[in-house]
Amino acid sequence: MKILLGDFNAKVERENFKPTTGNDSLHQNSNKNSVTIAIFATSKNLVVKSTMFLQRNILKYTWTCLDGKTHNQIYRILIDKRWPSILDVNGFRGADCDTDHYLVVAKVWERMAVSKQAAQKFEGERFNLRKLNELEVRKWCQIQITNRFAAFENLSDCADINRAWENIKETIKSQVKRV
Repeated sequence: MKILLGDFNAKVERENFKPTTGNDSLHQNSNKNSVTIAIFATSKNLVVKSTMFLQRNILKYTWTCLDGKTHNQIYRILIDKRWPSILDVNGFRGADCDTDHYLVVAKVWERMAVSKQAAQKFEGERFNLRKLNELEVRKWCQIQITNRFAAFENLSDCADINRAWENIKETIKSQVKRV
């Protein structure tokens, strides 16, 4: 999945750049950066998602001029056409960052899937944990683990933590293999 976010200073108008852009841009006219964005998006099979959601104009603003009256939508979020993962994009006016720019918030939904072949490939060791239901095996494991961890109680704070961790892993592996 390709996602491109940023301040492109592109005032994308509503009609000229279909199907790369949507109908819900803040601007009536384009600037030269919008043409560059449209050409780039088309060449890379991207869409400008920040122009595709119907919302009030106040939520589209990403920059306000110092006069406080001029507002622009110059931040853009572009995503691969094949991944319709962005559900909404708007300017977040509540963050006080001492700047004339607003944060841009995107709601993203993505479903992660693992192929069956990848799920069946397991490189680690398999342990028979059902044997722990047997009383003798469970008691034996508890005693062995208690004895091994008793040695750790005497370690000083200056002991090498990596060596201690390797010791713990080896103890667990050796005890579980015996079961």
